[in-house]
Amino acid sequence: MIPYGKQWIDEDDINEVVRVLTSDYLTQGPEIIEFEKNICDYTGAKYCVAVSNGTSALQLAVASLSIEKGKEGITSANTFVASANCLIYNRLTPIFADIDNKTYNIDIKDIKEKINERTKVIIPVDFAGHPADMKDIYELAKMNKLYIIEDASHAIGSKYEDGSFVGSCKYSDMTTFSFHPVKTITTGEGGAITTNNEELYEKLKLLRTHGITREDKYMDINPGPWYYEMHELGFNFRLTELQAALGINQLRKMNFFVKRRREIVRKYNRSFKEVDMLTAPVEKDGIYSAFHLYVVLIDFKKIGKSRKQIMEELRDRHIGTQVHYIPVHIQPYYQKNFGYKLGDYPVAERYYEKALSIPLYPKMTDDDVDYVINKILEVL
Repeated sequence: MIPYGKQWIDEDDINEVVRVLTSDYLTQGPEIIEFEKNICDYTGAKYCVAVSNGTSALQLAVASLSIEKGKEGITSANTFVASANCLIYNRLTPIFADIDNKTYNIDIKDIKEKINERTKVIIPVDFAGHPADMKDIYELAKMNKLYIIEDASHAIGSKYEDGSFVGSCKYSDMTTFSFHPVKTITTGEGGAITTNNEELYEKLKLLRTHGITREDKYMDINPGPWYYEMHELGFNFRLTELQAALGINQLRKMNFFVKRRREIVRKYNRSFKEVDMLTAPVEKDGIYSAFHLYVVLIDFKKIGKSRKQIMEELRDRHIGTQVHYIPVHIQPYYQKNFGYKLGDYPVAERYYEKALSIPLYPKMTDDDVDYVINKILEVL
């Protein structure tokens, strides 16, 4: 089976994890600090807080802003549910904006229409690795005195038009990453938040570990080495030393991972260029995408086959596919609790009707890529 996504784990990764297994620390040790430093070095951000997964990164980032209950946050209709759930966890109302019909990222024109006096934060999503229009969104946010949390779960290794890396926080207050096994690098589960704001950084560190601290700067008294204080209602969102060691070694291979993903994308693009029933993803001029996903739009009606049928025929040929994503606003929870309905975000819904993610990961051989291309054309 050739799945739609898969991690790359080699002997170096295994040796690093084994090394930590035999060390003094399995959690809250030096590997976490080193991993965070390496992420800062790679992205160009001043500060990084490693956490247990991409979802906790989003939840923690919103929590650190201390936004009043009942206010609103805007995110994309085309994303995983975590991008919106993080607002609900923090007692905020999720508001969606429709997507651009080329990049499938959040549409800044629709963001403008959704901003009102209750809006406090925007969470753009770098879908499939392609950065959103972050410079324009940043300017819009600052004009309206809004926070920006860039959901870059798909986009570590991607670059903006000016050549700076996603995660540098050049156009955001915070950026969040996910290190799930299908992402560009993995820690098993895991995530991170980058920021250039020292105050937010200190708040994130506090919230990550129950809101508890042993640092003297928070205390009026410190009677002894056992003493700690809880200053916030925080969480246990810590990464382990094992995961951090894996992440450090994965970062060393980042450039290779991204290069190989882009090689596969170029081969797909050449092969699908003249297929009129299939639309390949775009990369805007000046953008450098790490391509977490390769999503094609297929005119299922034109070829007379349903998406389910196409997926089953490909699975019979040992090719795994997936759909990214069912628009969040049509999920039952969001319809029941927030009154969203089919038809609210037509561009995202039209995209969803045709979307199919096909295999893309560095361990694919050239023969694997050729096989996927041939079988997709055969099935279509």
